Amino acid sequence: MRPADFRDHLVDVLKNTADVQRVEIMDGGPYPYALAAMVAGKEHRWQVIGQLAEGAKHDTPTPAVHGQPAAWTDASVTAAPDAWLGGVIGATEAPDTRQIDVWSARGKSDLGLTVFFHNGERAFVRHV
Repeated sequence: MRPADFRDHLVDVLKNTADVQRVEIMDGGPYPYALAAMVAGKEHRWQVIGQLAEGAKHDTPTPAVHGQPAAWTDASVTAAPDAWLGGVIGATEAPDTRQIDVWSARGKSDLGLTVFFHNGERAFVRHV
């Protein structure tokens, strides 16, 4: 899924998530495809970066491929922000999502996650 599309998907998902008070798209700032969410009284900002599937071109959309939804782990709103967001994304059980890799779960100091799609594309969602 392309960065703008995945950012818009996240906005829609977060608007309907418990503990989220506000979600907004952050256009025109230093981070393209960014959003801000007020979660349990704390603001989190996320940037979506995309990677095309092998052989895909920017001028044509990559076709959606559906399969088994990604395995995911539910995380409390008090957990690491990327673990919580990974749980929110996983709970949608989207058939185009193959895997969700939460960076803090691997001991990385940067907060974020990688979403792998069945069509070969990836979305990197980093906490900014």
